Amino acid sequence: MTVRLAALSLCFLTASAVAVETQVTFREAPHKYLDHTPQDRFAAVQKQIEKGEVKLDTSSDKAFLASILKALDIPVSSQLLVFSASSLQSEIINPSNPRALYFNEDTYIGYVPGGKVEVIAMDPEMGAMFYIFERLRPGGGVPPMTRSDKCFNCHAGNATRRVPGLIAESLLPMLSGASLETYRRDEQGHQIPLEKRFGGWHLTGKHHLKDNLANLMGRTSSSRGFEKTPVEPGQMSDLNLHLIPTSDILPHLVHEHQLGFENRVFHAAYVMRQLLAEGRGSLPLAAKPEMETLADELARYILFADEAKLPTEGIEGDAEFIREFQRNKKSVKAGASLKDFDLKNRIFKYRCSYMIYTDSWQKLPAMLRERVYFKMAEGLREQNANPAYAHLPPDERRAIRTILKETLPGLPTWWR
Repeated sequence: MTVRLAALSLCFLTASAVAVETQVTFREAPHKYLDHTPQDRFAAVQKQIEKGEVKLDTSSDKAFLASILKALDIPVSSQLLVFSASSLQSEIINPSNPRALYFNEDTYIGYVPGGKVEVIAMDPEMGAMFYIFERLRPGGGVPPMTRSDKCFNCHAGNATRRVPGLIAESLLPMLSGASLETYRRDEQGHQIPLEKRFGGWHLTGKHHLKDNLANLMGRTSSSRGFEKTPVEPGQMSDLNLHLIPTSDILPHLVHEHQLGFENRVFHAAYVMRQLLAEGRGSLPLAAKPEMETLADELARYILFADEAKLPTEGIEGDAEFIREFQRNKKSVKAGASLKDFDLKNRIFKYRCSYMIYTDSWQKLPAMLRERVYFKMAEGLREQNANPAYAHLPPDERRAIRTILKETLPGLPTWWR
């Protein structure tokens, strides 16, 4: 593998060392996002609903939500509760009426009691697709569903580098849900320090975070400007309106990791599509430094190079979420998988993202994926590994290589 890696590296030394970032306009050619026929999980289920192959329970809001989650194979235990005024339904989201989020590896559901069910599903080529059901009339039929084009101000802005993606903010909400202070807005991913996360969110479970922004709201004060007030889950809201009463730390951490992965992957996908179109199917020589930059960023993220530290005591995740999350894990003969948790010093035992099994990753242009695999191999090799990946000890590097070789389709032949 060493000889092959050296050869691959030399191929890129002739390009300029300065990468210029391509500006993407996702509505225009070669992307034409709005003209694309969605191929995401929700689009497939929607066809089954229309054919009568999947039945949704419309007897109540909670039953309707639960049946949607079941149809999309999304665990109820992934529930997160956020009470800052966000989404298209911001006028009804506040500490008295938090919004619930649920997710699996490619689909994200939002529900506000008294409101509508929102869906973001990741199309393997175009990224986030946005859908919303009309308000349910209990006992009636399945409410109409439409694709929404009103989400782009937030979901295709600075936070996602101007392509359709996923966002999570950390704010100090007032009683109305509106923000008094912002702690982070235009960044997603596992690299964000935990002390900057969770503002405007409920947080439950044994997280051992002594100082955090969760479960707080702000009140204006004539003398102090504003002050922070605790608002524990259920203190101001009726948790019976939700499927479960929790907003556990572990789904929070997994959700954040996925958002960072998806946004990086789809930004890279749009850039590569545009560069290849400009080169009429070939990557222009002048664009190779930009591809190298994209590959570096993806490799570092996939191998958790900048992962934020967990509390000294570690965390304890919800057992039901762990069981559901690991239900589709891909294990080697010895039993190890990329979905094995550590939760003491880091999230995962083997720091290589399980998201590389998703269609989002597998649909990336092959030349970019190969460059990422090359950079990952540099960081995972037995000897003279890239020092940028010094956080991975030899035994963990060895285990990751084994897992990838035995479970990941499409690895270059030189990996084997």
